[in-house]
Amino acid sequence: MIAPLTPNTQAILLLTAPLIAGRSEVSPELLTLGEYNRLARILREKPKQPADLIGPDAAETIELGAAVFGRARLENLLGRGFLLSQAVAHWNSRAIWVVSRADATYPRRLKARLKEDAPPVLYGCGDAVLLDTGGLAVVGSRQVDDELISYTENVGRLAAGAGRTLVSGGAKGIDSAAMHGALRAGGAVVGVMPDSLERGALARDNREPLMDCKLALISPYDPAAGFNVGHAMQRNKVIYALADAALVVNADFEKGGTWAGAIEQLEKRHFVPVFVRQGANAGKGNSALLRHGAVPWPNPHDSDELSQALSKAADAVAAEPKQETFSFAIREQAP
Repeated sequence: MIAPLTPNTQAILLLTAPLIAGRSEVSPELLTLGEYNRLARILREKPKQPADLIGPDAAETIELGAAVFGRARLENLLGRGFLLSQAVAHWNSRAIWVVSRADATYPRRLKARLKEDAPPVLYGCGDAVLLDTGGLAVVGSRQVDDELISYTENVGRLAAGAGRTLVSGGAKGIDSAAMHGALRAGGAVVGVMPDSLERGALARDNREPLMDCKLALISPYDPAAGFNVGHAMQRNKVIYALADAALVVNADFEKGGTWAGAIEQLEKRHFVPVFVRQGANAGKGNSALLRHGAVPWPNPHDSDELSQALSKAADAVAAEPKQETFSFAIREQAP
């Protein structure tokens, strides 16, 4: 059974989400992540919360943000209640749930690590408990040969044997190989999808692991959204933030989402140790990531060796001094 949306989540969806399901006309200008963060600060200072924008004193609360965003814009967004009800009915029929940063059930790792960059809304299907279990993120290119697919599937099997959740991006190629390897071995998997969550939730191969609480599919984007390069790039930070360690199986040199996500992690965010596959056919991109601070993947032969490698790397990262990237504490709820 899908839990009903909280009032805060309803308001945040109205402000930021396209609500594609059942839409018959173009949505008003949605708030961007930066704009929503600014509005959240304005509300918190009063103190108010997003739910007050659709509550009994909505007019008064809307006035707080009118000078910055325009009253008409906010009212148009918040007036999409019927469209929201259509979208929610559509999502519920596909077992898709929704949480926002104002919900206690929002993944703790995303709030703690991403702070202001945490998506205001997450759509998902499957067991949300998996989102706070950590694990090994496995990323790489879409276009790979059969040998690399087999290699990556084996990594997924080892992660499952070690009791580590496998986190990946849901795309074809490396992502799918890692996820399939873990699921076939009875492991737990989290897929962070940049598009087509609705299709993933209905896919025949996903039905059993979703029902058995072995798979959770999530997306910061509307479940019916199509592929978008920017979305694919932006979802990389969510993958790393949910994991304890990451493995880059292959990356193109200085281009592509895998490279960009790894560089962001190595040079800016520093959430987790980043391993890189090495070997004669590793490629220029993988070698370059080592110069940016990545760690050679030890190619463990069994699940015990994988666990030891991940624990050792995590201890090393934990011992390093950290520089806080963001100082803003996410708290949409009023005290």
